[in-house]
Amino acid sequence: MTDAHPETRNLVLLRHAKAEQGGEGTDDAHRPLCARGHADAAAAGAWLAHQALLPDVVICSTALRTRQTWHGVAMGLTGSPPEGGPAGPRPTVRYEPGAYDAHPEELLALVRTIDAAARTALLIAHNPGISLLSALLDPEGANAEGLRTTELAVHRGTLNWTDLAPARAPITARHTARG
Repeated sequence: MTDAHPETRNLVLLRHAKAEQGGEGTDDAHRPLCARGHADAAAAGAWLAHQALLPDVVICSTALRTRQTWHGVAMGLTGSPPEGGPAGPRPTVRYEPGAYDAHPEELLALVRTIDAAARTALLIAHNPGISLLSALLDPEGANAEGLRTTELAVHRGTLNWTDLAPARAPITARHTARG
């Protein structure tokens, strides 16, 4: 993303899209998105493109529903007239097992490993960790109820990724994507 301040960094937190209910014997990590989830994920990508929040780096949980959410977001980023936008350069995508069922401090540790050259990063993970990370980064601006499925919270700051700390990245935008 081009910004008036080159030192500005955007961390976009995204709770995965709506998944199918797990049946008896279904491993939680293998639950797929439902039809609404696929549509919502694409809508999240279109919103990011419209906001010029094209990620340089994506950190995604290895759970099936988060990987499918990223796929839908990536499709939405490419856009289709009239509301889509250019996808920009392809982001570096990291599938991280540690993002599944992670505590906010563990997610923050993953964010701190992002390459310093990246200006916009997208983290796709699960509740409660993703919501708690948002609240950790902006205790005043976070929603007490946490992030809903396919809700994006954009945190903006000037700290290097390695220096990102609690209460140092205010929420500048929020959006619940619905397709």
